[in-house]
Amino acid sequence: MCDVNQTEVTEFLILGFFGLYKYKFLLFILFLFCYLMILAGNLLITVLVSTNHNLNTPMFYFLKHLAVADILSTTTIVPMILNVILYDMKEVPVRICIFHLHMVVIFGFSPIILITIMSYDRYLAICSPMRYNSIMQPHVCFKMVLGSWFFNFFLSFEIIFVWRLKFCGSNTIDHFFCDFRILLDLSTSDTYFLTLVDFVLGIFGAVIPFALTLISYLSIFFIIMTLSSTSGLSKAFSTCGSHLTTVCIYYGTLFMIYMSPSNDRSSSTNKFLSLLYILVSPMMNPIIYSLRNQEIRRTLQQMFRK
Repeated sequence: MCDVNQTEVTEFLILGFFGLYKYKFLLFILFLFCYLMILAGNLLITVLVSTNHNLNTPMFYFLKHLAVADILSTTTIVPMILNVILYDMKEVPVRICIFHLHMVVIFGFSPIILITIMSYDRYLAICSPMRYNSIMQPHVCFKMVLGSWFFNFFLSFEIIFVWRLKFCGSNTIDHFFCDFRILLDLSTSDTYFLTLVDFVLGIFGAVIPFALTLISYLSIFFIIMTLSSTSGLSKAFSTCGSHLTTVCIYYGTLFMIYMSPSNDRSSSTNKFLSLLYILVSPMMNPIIYSLRNQEIRRTLQQMFRK
């Protein structure tokens, strides 16, 4: 319950890009363009992999699901950003805000888990090529992807505790979506247990996948160093080059957001870093694979010729 001199919050006021309202038309066009680019690029990857038999390999199967995950993760946030920009500020009921946060957590972790699976796929392709086809069977790939989505739902169970929080007094969210850390700061309830749960789930959802990805690429690196032929080195780099670039972009932006002390950053810096993960990573992913991957380029050329 709230104190006598406090009013229970029923709506949050999302400030968005406070102070940049005179540029809201330009911001709206910019974010809408980025969103359409993300949709177009990732839908193109999804359609290409789904309709072309020459892309019927485990790596492209995982890439297709990564593209779907990028579409879902951006769709949970970008429409709210556009809404906040259009109306300068946005009043959102508490329940809607928490539900939105639930979707953000579910779809926000999905690219990370899929990237980890893809790194294991690259590890097998380079370090154990003789066992690759026997291990990466279609039903195994399906179970991996299905397991990643179930794991995302498991990670999002912490939001159940957010529903029990009380919000009294301040209702201002200086961000462009319902951010988990800001909701904890606004709550007048005891958030120690929820902070501890978030820390533990963060280890399972980000630190451990990053460690597994790092181990995979360290193993790949040591194998590559043993290759003496130039053709072998070139083939190895072409095999994992696109995915390694994706890993660097995703984890680079993620660690800038969550590993640096948030108390030392301004709200503008937090928003900028969040945009790197929300917009830049999903938008760069189709470009990286279409430019660096020969199979994707060849399939695109065949499609345009037809």
